[in-house]
Amino acid sequence: MPTDVIMPQMGESIFEGTITKWLKKVGEPVEKDEPLFEISTDKVDAEIPSPVAGVLTEIKFPEGATVEINTVVAVLSENGSGAPAKTTEKPAARPASSAQAVSVSSGGGVEVVMPQMGESIFEGTITKWLKKVGDSVEKDEALFEISTDKVDAEIPSPVTGVLSEIRAGEGETVQINVVVAVIGGTSDAGVRTTTAGVFAPEKPSSAVAKPATPQAPEPEPIHTGRIRSSPLVRRIAKEHSVDLRMVPGTGSNGRINKDDILRHIKEGSARPPVTAKPRSPAPEVPKALTAEVVPLTKMRAIIAQRMVESKRISPHVHTVYKVDMTRIARLRERERAAFEQRNGVKLTYMPFIAVAAIEALRRFPIVNASLIENAIHYHANINLGIAVALEWGLIVPTVREAEKRDFVSLARDIADLAGRARTKKLSPDEVGGSTFTLTNSGLFGDEFGTPIINQPESAILAIGALKKEPVVLTDAEGNDTIAIRSMQYFCLGFDHRLIDGADGGKFMSEFKRTLETWDRAIG
Repeated sequence: MPTDVIMPQMGESIFEGTITKWLKKVGEPVEKDEPLFEISTDKVDAEIPSPVAGVLTEIKFPEGATVEINTVVAVLSENGSGAPAKTTEKPAARPASSAQAVSVSSGGGVEVVMPQMGESIFEGTITKWLKKVGDSVEKDEALFEISTDKVDAEIPSPVTGVLSEIRAGEGETVQINVVVAVIGGTSDAGVRTTTAGVFAPEKPSSAVAKPATPQAPEPEPIHTGRIRSSPLVRRIAKEHSVDLRMVPGTGSNGRINKDDILRHIKEGSARPPVTAKPRSPAPEVPKALTAEVVPLTKMRAIIAQRMVESKRISPHVHTVYKVDMTRIARLRERERAAFEQRNGVKLTYMPFIAVAAIEALRRFPIVNASLIENAIHYHANINLGIAVALEWGLIVPTVREAEKRDFVSLARDIADLAGRARTKKLSPDEVGGSTFTLTNSGLFGDEFGTPIINQPESAILAIGALKKEPVVLTDAEGNDTIAIRSMQYFCLGFDHRLIDGADGGKFMSEFKRTLETWDRAIG
């Protein structure tokens, strides 16, 4: 009877391991508890023993592959029977959001399975197929999008080939490790029916309508909103200095695929990025309103549930402070170019705000605590949640142990997490587990917002828009003058069961003082 060998979990915070060496070859016998392969993780290197005595009949991952925990990496047979002796081709390099095993279907193609997006995640909902049956796909190119309880993610193709079969439709929820597609081979499922619909092989259209030549000196961008494309397309565009706003997309909802970008380059249409949109001769006519019923996405449904629960659980209180950010605004303007050159990340206001929040949380740990089962849980670390608005919802990636990081490290982590959240490249362990959250509604021009607490936290800080305005300043002699200052509102939302108004006020006063008297190096 065949026995699956899985990648073990080598610690509470370890979710993957790299196979550094196979100690047995396919066809060789192995004793129970005899070392079978070696792995390397962030914390340890270890030999992994065989769970049973038998013969190694299949190796699913080669040396050097990084594999998520609980993924089958090999198969053992007690008497050498069972799975045919084989090794599979080398799998794709693991992206930030997932790892996939590569196995061969009966038709000779490569099976694509629903990946496990975290230790406690056992299923995913396919929200969109980015390729159709018959389309070619590159290794690591985005193949389909999924939604889970924790993250939305693009899942890359494990190999280069032609998508020959789709086994699960959009909107279908699939258990992990279930085959959802086949790439290559001789699929006998010319038309595959699923609970979500019928899939037939389709050839990509060879004719693409060229955009009309505008009369203005600069061409009119085809895309004016979010540009839908894969990481592969964006890399090709960057290499050839192509402005993706000018590239017609033939994919779903105007998505730009590899054929689109290569056709655009071949036709000699690559242009330098458009610096300004030409002025339209007439105001744009808004689209007509239509009545429709759209089901909630998985992420939207979870957000709705958690917001209602938070308002039900916590009696919310909000306090608003106006902070003079002039000192920081001048420092940022003076240092931003040199900072980016030194550290490879833009100097935004967020790391200043994060540092001030961390300092205040150190002084008033009750604001970083949680009320669980009628007891106050003081957290040993400050895990700083950064709310990121997405077109399809909201997600809160977490900077863990933020109190141990310097200014540059915070700036890098915040920029990295926000960027990968928007491109669906977060791993599940990067979402959740925060003890205090920052939410920047000021990006949209808000004076201030009154945010809902991210349970089981006890407080959340909303950041308003930074604006210049006249302010009365009083000198040491009591003389008043009016000056133009950079001012910003901050609103602390807190759970009144745990945090008194005085505690909220003390926290905000310390936060305000740190920002207005900023005197520390930024790296």
